[in-house]
Amino acid sequence: MNKKQWLPLIGMTIAAFIFNTSEFMPIGLLTDIAQTFHITQTTAGTMITIYSWAVMLLSLPLMILASKYSYKKILLTTLFLFALGQGISAIAFSFPLLIIGRLVVACAHAIFWSIASVVAVRLVHEDKREFAMSMIVTGTSVAMIVGLPLGRMIGLLIGWRITFLMVGIISVLLLIFQTIYLPKLQTTQAFTLNELPDLLKNKQLITIYGISLLFASAYYTAYSYIEPFLAQVAKLSNNSITLVLSLFGVAGIGGSYLFSKFYNLNRKRFILISLFCLTIVLFVLKPSTASIITLLLICVVWGMSSTAFNVACQSETILVTNEQTSSIAMSIFSGIFNLGIGLGSFIGGQTINILNIQSIGYIAGIIGILSVIFYIRRR
Repeated sequence: MNKKQWLPLIGMTIAAFIFNTSEFMPIGLLTDIAQTFHITQTTAGTMITIYSWAVMLLSLPLMILASKYSYKKILLTTLFLFALGQGISAIAFSFPLLIIGRLVVACAHAIFWSIASVVAVRLVHEDKREFAMSMIVTGTSVAMIVGLPLGRMIGLLIGWRITFLMVGIISVLLLIFQTIYLPKLQTTQAFTLNELPDLLKNKQLITIYGISLLFASAYYTAYSYIEPFLAQVAKLSNNSITLVLSLFGVAGIGGSYLFSKFYNLNRKRFILISLFCLTIVLFVLKPSTASIITLLLICVVWGMSSTAFNVACQSETILVTNEQTSSIAMSIFSGIFNLGIGLGSFIGGQTINILNIQSIGYIAGIIGILSVIFYIRRR
């Protein structure tokens, strides 16, 4: 790989870092945001649901509209919207205005994750395809290691607004960087709605979408409320909670390594094992709080299975589509995955209201079982 390939790929990795950091920042700052606006944690958690469902609704239409432009124009516009949304969030004087800021970010998110893997793969030669995708995964994992915990620490020290502001500043700098170094990467031709039925007849694609919906729902039923869970059930201090959240990112790098090492050996088995590991982890989440060591181990497996599954499904989506339809297929994948995030956040909130916060792992585990059954039947 030469400089012309490395620099824009690094830029895409940094973009994955800030987009992933931004998406999950509210999870680490949920308690503080709720206190600022004098609302409950469950009400604050609706911000996660609204954001995710906005991405779900916007991914396909926005990507169809954007498909007639070059990937460079799409990415630069996306970074601008992202920075604007962070600015609005930082100055929000009310919870509804914060929601508006997050919705602007959701528009950027909807487009970015539709093209991120596709652009990364297009930047390099065919034999570096898995490496390019692992770079995007590394960006998301580092966000979990550094971005989310650092954002939480900044929020605890000088206010959650500063966290949003700093992410906005980084996105502006990245916008300038990619303006200079990202090649045009023309799209093949504009995608039309007439082609959508043919795309959705792809049985392999439908299987990917189905397990992604169930996986995301299971994962975020528990993860959306992991911060209050760790504080109230595991009785961890603020510093310990930050450590646990960091572990998800460290484990994500492990999941990326497992993908690069084992995915091509048996793709279907790799995905099935990821689903199975998540299900087991969710069921033992509450019992694992009896010991900090077991809790940390569970979070490591949790983070590894999530990253391994996510990057495997993105790879599968690109493999079972052609160059013209891959970005649209990825936009649908992103939308469905975010539908799952929203469903998970909603189910987790209702579990807390109707049962208790201790039960979120068990409810999430039941959804995990459904994902395993669905995939076995569709293999």
